[in-house]
Amino acid sequence: MKRRSFFKGTTTALVGLGITTSSFANTSIKKKKTPLKVCTTVDQEKVSFYATVIKESIKVVHIADTHLFRDDERGAPYQQYSNRMAKAYNQTVHFKTGKKTNPEEAFEQTLAYAKEINADLITLIGDIFSFPSEAAIEWVLSKLKTTGIPFIYTAGNHDWHYEGMPGSLVSLRETWINKRLLPLYQGKDPLMAAFDIKGIRFVAIDNSTYEVNKEQLAFFKEQVADGLPLVLLVHIPMYAPGKQIYFGCGNPNWGAATDRNFELERRPKWPESGHTQTTMDFHKEVFNAQNLLGIFTGHVHRSSIEMIKGKPQIVADDNASGGYLDINFLPLEEKDKNLIL
Repeated sequence: MKRRSFFKGTTTALVGLGITTSSFANTSIKKKKTPLKVCTTVDQEKVSFYATVIKESIKVVHIADTHLFRDDERGAPYQQYSNRMAKAYNQTVHFKTGKKTNPEEAFEQTLAYAKEINADLITLIGDIFSFPSEAAIEWVLSKLKTTGIPFIYTAGNHDWHYEGMPGSLVSLRETWINKRLLPLYQGKDPLMAAFDIKGIRFVAIDNSTYEVNKEQLAFFKEQVADGLPLVLLVHIPMYAPGKQIYFGCGNPNWGAATDRNFELERRPKWPESGHTQTTMDFHKEVFNAQNLLGIFTGHVHRSSIEMIKGKPQIVADDNASGGYLDINFLPLEEKDKNLIL
């Protein structure tokens, strides 16, 4: 996939709400690297970041793993590849109420909540779809448009995966992003993009193959070097000690010997050699980034927090069951500054 073609016109403001994108060939003034001092609180799905570098409040509603399966006659030729996932989330149990729900209802309720709180941004971080259904993608785009809220999308491992379809993960991702998912990227590079919102840079990196390539690593380094407070958005969580294998990005135990689901998911088996050195280097760069506020992710359908080098990774419950994160970035009040000095 040729990434530079996605950067045409990417410095324009989105919806006039103070969101701009940052290209790979960044010419901004480099800012001094100093470790961020941050207070982070988590209360169920509500997450708050307080820091002196945050000058204006930012409200973000974070969504992952909705697993929408709406389809129509256009999907008929692909039913041999979509059949299992089309049945996987027909009915779910709401993560808070315990009542029966379904992915479409849960997604609409989450968007309604984003409108209710006047969110600045919606982050859609992978597996919004169970397979790349045209009907489901069009439905999501129409629902997002009615909110009037800017959004960032990056793919998960199911969004572009028709199970059993021949091809490598990299080639299938490229094929179905270009055929189906491309409108969700709003003209940005599907594999890596940066969005500046009120002084905070949101960096979306597609690690939906469990790997990160050299160009993505170079892009992330460039964003870190600019010195702005960063938020990293990835579908598959970064490896943390004590977590299961499916915390796969940068996991030293990831590989063919631990891939138990490749036959069920009808995909190529993870490589015998494990992660590439580039992916391992990306993991290191992320947690060495002094200006990283936090990481927001999904994939495992279970909320959690991991702390590595003082940097929080916060994993959302699956939106198929109504899960989401209500994230607030807030200036640190004068009375609380002594907490981080």
